Amino acid sequence: MPAADHHGQPMSVAKMLTLPAFSGAEVVAGARGLERIVRSANVMEVPDIVPWVRAEGLLLTTGYPLRAATGDLPQLVADLDGRGVSAVAVKLHRYLDVLPEAMLAEADRRGLPIVLVPDTTGFDDVLTQVFTSVVSERASLLERSEEVHRHLVNVVLTGGGVADVAASLSELFSALAMVTTADGRVISDVGNPEQRAALRSSSVFHPSGRFRTEVSTPGVHVVDDLPGSHAVVPIKGGRIDHGRLVLFHTDRVLNAADLTVLERAATVAAISLTKEIAITAVESKYRGDFLRDVLSGRAGPADDVEAHARSLGWDLSRPMVVVVAALETDKAPPMSLGYEGPLELERFAAAWRSVLTRKDPSVPVVGFAAEVVALLPVPADGEATAAVDAAIRGVAGDGGGGRRPFATGVSRVVSSPDDLQVAYEQARKALHVGRQLHGPRALAHFDDLGVFRLLSLIENTRELDTFVEETLGELSGSTSTEAADLRATLQMLLDTNLNVAETARRLHFHYNTLRYRITKLEKMVGPFTTDPNLRLDLALALRIVSMRSM
Repeated sequence: MPAADHHGQPMSVAKMLTLPAFSGAEVVAGARGLERIVRSANVMEVPDIVPWVRAEGLLLTTGYPLRAATGDLPQLVADLDGRGVSAVAVKLHRYLDVLPEAMLAEADRRGLPIVLVPDTTGFDDVLTQVFTSVVSERASLLERSEEVHRHLVNVVLTGGGVADVAASLSELFSALAMVTTADGRVISDVGNPEQRAALRSSSVFHPSGRFRTEVSTPGVHVVDDLPGSHAVVPIKGGRIDHGRLVLFHTDRVLNAADLTVLERAATVAAISLTKEIAITAVESKYRGDFLRDVLSGRAGPADDVEAHARSLGWDLSRPMVVVVAALETDKAPPMSLGYEGPLELERFAAAWRSVLTRKDPSVPVVGFAAEVVALLPVPADGEATAAVDAAIRGVAGDGGGGRRPFATGVSRVVSSPDDLQVAYEQARKALHVGRQLHGPRALAHFDDLGVFRLLSLIENTRELDTFVEETLGELSGSTSTEAADLRATLQMLLDTNLNVAETARRLHFHYNTLRYRITKLEKMVGPFTTDPNLRLDLALALRIVSMRSM
């Protein structure tokens, strides 16, 4: 595909001044605004023209409407600039011999070009040539965007994906092109490797590698720590927001014409992503069915499981942990990007696949009905914590772009597919208990659950309730502030092994106040200061209360 040239680019004031009608014209103020875009032209016949002018327009005038308002001309310049006028062309001598210095100074301050045209210049010639250039530019832009559209559609029809769409755009603009999800996870980027490295350290990226879509909204952006500019266009298919198409150009500020081309490309990218989602859905079903059989113990001997996994590109022959992650949909704020129901879960699973398989394509990652399951390989030292933490950071990023909170459970390390059924249950148990204890962003390892792991194994919840009621008495069911304070005091006493001085210090109580509370507690629950068995029962009962209240 040929590299992009300047055909179809919007006409700037500088380009307009090269038209024959402006032969002999002189810019007398506002020269730094010569890159302003001109899309129309109008003639000023009265001083109160401001309500009728259009943005990105050239305003032509003789000195006649200006001569009676010379004292207000700086304000007129300010008002015209406020309305988005691109330039003012003035023909002098017949009604006005010179423009006031105050007017020119205001135009310089605002960068609004003031152009003096020769007396022989006909306004009809200026209007005709400006309109002809604008129409020609728009026709060229349409032709160029149609050419780009046809080329990119052909890319997709011949089997290309979003990476090929990005590659075509990179070649077309001689710039870096990037496709991300709606919340900024990079799907594909094509361009100069050194430029990619510089981009990732700029303010438009989070340290996790996520493009900040909540900051770089659709449109053209110029930022201090990046040369040139970048343009962002949403990739949408119907009601579905598939992501963002981003173009980084180091040499110039991208404009409306470039955005038009990118919008065409985004339409093609949406078609490609829809196709890829459909294919992935079919592949994921087979992969998901197989992994479900493995985790339920129905997939057969370990050798057969490993062989079948290899045919899917997975490696189950190494030590690993089972990671189960689930979105906290009910506790999360409404999503800002319109994901609901199954699509939200699909995006969540895609995020895990993107983070884990980018480093190791052989890691199994599957989205089930309400959770994502990954079999994460463990480093040679057998320590899985760092690998799990890195994966969660990658998926969570900085929470921008409408991301949902999620909880994660991690199993013990296993070394054979035969042990995956037990490990899966461990991870689910860790997820369940972790949610109860730590809320919607919990991360819980099965080995760290302690007594909560044992309590969670008791399916008869009524039996647990009865134990709590019998052990804590009137402290068990009360929701009053006093009851909560007494439970907190009792918990702290047990945590400090009945060290009264330390408990008083931690709770900021006077020593005598704590002694009074201990007496009151013993009247309510029994002589826990002298009965170790009662202390054990109380500790378990308080753990159950804590688990239920989370």
